[in-house]
Amino acid sequence: MDAELFLPDEAATLVLGARIADLLEPGDAIALFGDLGTGKTTLTRGILAALGLAEEAPSPTFAIVQPYEPPETRLPVWHVDLYRIEDPGETLELGLDDARRDCVLIIEWPERLGGALWDDVLRLEICAGVPGEGRPAARRLTATLPPAWEARWRQA
Repeated sequence: MDAELFLPDEAATLVLGARIADLLEPGDAIALFGDLGTGKTTLTRGILAALGLAEEAPSPTFAIVQPYEPPETRLPVWHVDLYRIEDPGETLELGLDDARRDCVLIIEWPERLGGALWDDVLRLEICAGVPGEGRPAARRLTATLPPAWEARWRQA
């Protein structure tokens, strides 16, 4: 099942992140698709702030994985940015499968995994500059909902 939302500005993206944070459980994974500058990191910052992170989350482009643990956040979270990954085999060293047992994974640039995403991942694709009927250009978020997320997403 797919769901579509329009996000008119950064504030709306942060609010959606906070609503998603309320639904998260350890073992969840979110895959964020979209071009540079579409709001993937902004959405992640909204999630992390709602989970209790006091400072602004940095983009983990160079670190690749930025972990957060309680009490810094309500749940353990790995913010993963695969932008610099060139070969999907490089991701094996990251230990994402093991981390997923106890953490929430938020993965930017998941296509760099080479199609190795789990079946139950919440897939969110953000497109910028999408005009809407009767509203200015905004970001469009398309959520591809696995069965485990269908009921939860209605609460977001």
